Amino acid sequence: MKPLFPRHILTASALALVVGLGQAGAQQVVDPANDDLPPEVSQQAQDAADANQPLGMEANGAPPSQVMPGSFADLAEQVSPAVVNITTTSVVSQPTGGPSFPEGSPFSDLFREFGFPGMPGGPEGMPQQRRPQRSNALGSGFVISADGFIVTNNHVIDGADQIEVEFYSGQRLPATVVGTDPNTDVALLKVESDEAIPFVRFGDSDSARVGDWVLALGNPLGQGFSASSGIVSARNRELSGTYDDYLQTDAAINRGNSGGPLFNLQGEVIGVNTAILSPNGGSIGIGFSMASNVVSQVVAQLQEFGETRRGWLGVMIQDVTPEMAEAMGLDVTGGAMITDVPEGPARDAGLLTGDVITAFAGTEVADTRALVRRVAEAPAGETAQIVVMREGDELTLDVTLGRRETAQGGGTPETPDDEPSESDVLGMSVTVLTPDMATELGAPRDARGLVITGVDPEGPAAEKGLAAGDIITDVNQQTVATLSDLTDRIEEAREAGRRSVLMLIRRGGEPLFVALPLTDEAPAE
Repeated sequence: MKPLFPRHILTASALALVVGLGQAGAQQVVDPANDDLPPEVSQQAQDAADANQPLGMEANGAPPSQVMPGSFADLAEQVSPAVVNITTTSVVSQPTGGPSFPEGSPFSDLFREFGFPGMPGGPEGMPQQRRPQRSNALGSGFVISADGFIVTNNHVIDGADQIEVEFYSGQRLPATVVGTDPNTDVALLKVESDEAIPFVRFGDSDSARVGDWVLALGNPLGQGFSASSGIVSARNRELSGTYDDYLQTDAAINRGNSGGPLFNLQGEVIGVNTAILSPNGGSIGIGFSMASNVVSQVVAQLQEFGETRRGWLGVMIQDVTPEMAEAMGLDVTGGAMITDVPEGPARDAGLLTGDVITAFAGTEVADTRALVRRVAEAPAGETAQIVVMREGDELTLDVTLGRRETAQGGGTPETPDDEPSESDVLGMSVTVLTPDMATELGAPRDARGLVITGVDPEGPAAEKGLAAGDIITDVNQQTVATLSDLTDRIEEAREAGRRSVLMLIRRGGEPLFVALPLTDEAPAE
């Protein structure tokens, strides 16, 4: 699902006051004194770390439950020692001659409007000298191993020169970056400690249900360790990324909570707090946590390789609509239809344009999003079985996956020429594609097919979104290079009792399948 208000999707991080290098009297972030944790609980946490056991209610002997608790205090006590505050420092260039304020501050707007000397955007003639400034940003994180691996958001530490981690006990340690994945906004840090560090474990986010209770811990607005509770409001939310799989929660998440954990009642991390939907920058009860099943796989690769190594199939795909399924004579509406097969693993395995992928590595493929996630989860170099529907038959193919991060796709030119003539069919005017037309439309000169030259605004082609300049390359999974090819395919579909034909078009170089309803009239040449 796309965000309702994209411009109001905010990362839950906080920017501290910008202070010039060497400038004294910098504003201090609140220093949380966490003396509310009983000594025996702290000792239990350390004992668990020494025994390499994760914190959590199950570790404490409490039975699993999703019944509304009378209090979250026991859970918060158990897992807090593994939650950390993260402060990053970076050096940026800022104008001099006036005070510095965080971006968006009302004071920044005030001084800019009235032309304080040195403020960016001030009146012409004002001095605009620039000098290095130190910027502090705040976020949250959590420890996942006794030897000091810490998970947070990539945007919390991106561009940082120094990273400091503060534990619930007040201890501060410098951290180094092990690896990052901007695609899922995950970063893995490492701290060195003489003692084992209390840690928590990932839970199964797929088992979380809408209505389950959750607890969010973090460092909102730099105020120190803070807890907020709520429920899982929705699952499988998608914001803007290819691998998005967010849990939505109404637990209060604010700036500074980025990278903090979202716990279930067993003390397992089922999400990493990442973003909020807000018109004003504050929590309105719509927060998003990246699902732990996505994060844990990314973290495992970062721990092992220092980078992600996702599988790569090498196809372009789109969802199968009921109209497309009917046009192809398929009994299923799920799956992912291949719209293009460039040079790569899929072509080497024999996959073709028009194949519908229904299963990957033993897992049913519901739609394109499910396939993308499943392929990304598979290790590069692994051989996986793919089940496809091709012209009504089910085929099983073995594909050796490439690596997405290093993959370089290539185009798939076809073969040349034909002489133009025009025809009106299914609410559109089409003509044979010439080399000059192909060049003008951004296609290879040797591309073959039919080009749409006009569309009846009240016809079926317009209803399905077809437009002048679209290139038709396949109809009912057979190539078309002449007008007679097109009329033959349409007549074959009518004779087979089909209500629509499946067309593969290219628009701006991108392939797209469209199921075009058949009308009663016969095409005119």
